[in-house]
Order: sequence, then structure tokens, then C-alpha cells
Amino acid sequence: MTAWRAAGLPLESTVRNSQRRDLAATPDRKAWVETAEVEDLRLRPGSLLIDARSAERFAGLNETLDPVAGHVPGARSLPFAANLGADGRFRPPAELQRRFTTLLGSLPPTALISMCGSGVTACHSLLALEHAGLSGARLYVGSWSEWIRDLGRPIATGTY
Repeated sequence: MTAWRAAGLPLESTVRNSQRRDLAATPDRKAWVETAEVEDLRLRPGSLLIDARSAERFAGLNETLDPVAGHVPGARSLPFAANLGADGRFRPPAELQRRFTTLLGSLPPTALISMCGSGVTACHSLLALEHAGLSGARLYVGSWSEWIRDLGRPIATGTY
């Protein structure tokens, strides 16, 4: 709200009446991956799985939400909070672009799969990528909470 006011954007104190309308939405199936795909893609060169959770949760040092700590083997830690400046806003596009292209190396943005604990903050990273002009990354919807449902799946701890 502070940033909104500082930008001189309009404020209203009345609630507008709106008309109900139908929304015809078609999800893009290429925008997300499921666990079976992650199991396969994480082992393939040309794919990059990033985990947007805090470095402590990724490393398995502090797990406050899920019953198992750690991360998907092969994933890279890239906490979503680093996408933001001290003012709580996204860093400038050029800065975010450097952050992500350094991680991607020669891989295109479409090689990147973003995950977190439940899929929510992974979307923050996807939005940061778009803000940086790097389109096409995908979301691992189930993320860590889904990965650990099957105790037969491998789990890693430590940092990358």
C-alpha cells in the first residue's frame, strides 16, 4: 500500500458493483510438470530443477511444514526471497536476468522447472523469470510436499 501511494496511484473507499461474467480459460498443459516427469527430467542433461524454498529448508536443516526435510536430488537451491530488493519489490529485470542466466548457463529458460514446498512460492520465481524477460519455465505443481509422499523416492540434504 505504501508503494501504491508513493506511486500516486488512485485509491477508492467505495465498493463497486460488478456484473457477473463467465470466464473461458484453457490451462496450458505445457506450463507445468507432474512428479513422474520430474523423476525423469531431473536425471537428464538439459533440465534444471530449482527449489524456491529457503536455503535452510532445502538443506534439510529446518523443515517447518512437511514431515520430511531435504530436497529432490539434483535440484538447485534458489530461494524466492532473493528475487526481491530491500523494499519488497522485484529486483530490476536486468538484475534478475543475470541471476537466472548465470544459473541456466547455456540452457534456455524452457529447461527450467520451478518447485518449492507446495507450488506457491515456485510461482514467484516463475513471475520473476517473466519480469526478467525469460519466458517458458515450468512449474512442478506438487513440489516437495508431493515428492515426499512416496517414501521410495530419493531425498537429498545439504547445499548445492
